Amino acid sequence: MNAFIEELKWRGLFSDMTPGTEEQLDKEMTKAYIGFDPTADSLHIGSLIQIKILAHFQQHGHQPIALVGGATGMIGDPSGKSAERNLLSEETLLYYVDCLKNQLSRFLEFDGDGDNKAILVNNYDWMKNFTFLDFAKNIGKHITVNYMMAKDSVKKRFSGDSGVDGMSFTEFTYQLLQGYDYLHLYQNDGVKLQMGGSDQWGNITTGTELIRRKAQGEAYALTVPLITKADGSKFGKSESGENYWLDAKKTSPYKFYQFWLNATDDDAERFIKFYTFLPKEEIEALVEEHKIAAHERKLQKKLAEEVTVWVHGQAEYEKALKASQILFGQSTAEDLVSLDEELFLQIFDGVPQKEVSKSELVGSNIVDLISEKTGFLKSKGEAKRELTGNAISVNKTKVGEDYSVSESDLIDGKFLLLQKGKKNYFIVKGI
Repeated sequence: MNAFIEELKWRGLFSDMTPGTEEQLDKEMTKAYIGFDPTADSLHIGSLIQIKILAHFQQHGHQPIALVGGATGMIGDPSGKSAERNLLSEETLLYYVDCLKNQLSRFLEFDGDGDNKAILVNNYDWMKNFTFLDFAKNIGKHITVNYMMAKDSVKKRFSGDSGVDGMSFTEFTYQLLQGYDYLHLYQNDGVKLQMGGSDQWGNITTGTELIRRKAQGEAYALTVPLITKADGSKFGKSESGENYWLDAKKTSPYKFYQFWLNATDDDAERFIKFYTFLPKEEIEALVEEHKIAAHERKLQKKLAEEVTVWVHGQAEYEKALKASQILFGQSTAEDLVSLDEELFLQIFDGVPQKEVSKSELVGSNIVDLISEKTGFLKSKGEAKRELTGNAISVNKTKVGEDYSVSESDLIDGKFLLLQKGKKNYFIVKGI
């Protein structure tokens, strides 16, 4: 079996391929592409599998091409969608394209002298001067409407299963535009393979059919499964429905790290194959260790480490790890005080806050502070009882009635973290 295909199958990342694909990969260094439509100014973790497939492809000696859909992004892919997307303005779209180009360049090897260094292309470059009449005459005539209607992405929309009655002509043409991308790359760059999620099978095979009919050539398709959680629920979104983005400004590295760290045991065992580059022997050893001592969560910790380092780098991973240790009590007050405001507020997101003038905060006696000055506890009497019971912490350190706040206690020079018991937190902000 071809080494690239074998790796995909072992990792659970193989869905389907057209006949002859394996033989093509064995025959020569092959060029393959995956498309990314610029629907936002960042990719999210739903795109990580596609990026990883390209990276594996390159590691196995082949040449990956990442296509940013500056043209197809103007329409939106109907595959897997129950409603038509809102169309973007050209200015917004071009901005998104630039953002995605910068992001993708972090994950693949674009430099060096090797024949298989990665390439980044934008389909707007070859579509922008293509008139509708030229496209209809030179491309449209090679694919029948019957062929296009037979695709699942089209049939579902017309059958009413999606809850929407039909689709616009704009979306209907998407598969033909994507097919033309494949034809263009085949004729101009020698690309012989397109890869993508299993929902892209119809669009990809439209391209292979167009190449056969228009160029009398042979090209191939390979798809990977759509990722879900082990319980069948949707992968890649928070409980509130928000995406986890690859851009640190949209999803912090700490929050990104926590997403992987909180994976269930079943998901962690699958995800460590999907989303890391760890070799088979190491993953199998980790899985066995986890089965013996699941409470140590070694699998989740290694998964979170590998993916966070891959996406955000070693330094951001170490910050996220430190923040996680602070949250779960495995750190010192010095660690907490050393945090910057942004990371501190990310860790304790949703914790109640009270603003107090800094002059009043520094020097405050703990009894006054946690009762009258902040309202964290209802009265001085309650404050004294909790302090006597050793239940009050300041910056994760237990304190008694004789404690008073000093300047050096303030996190990033302005915050103080109060805690009653294990889970009752309160933030005081000096202003």
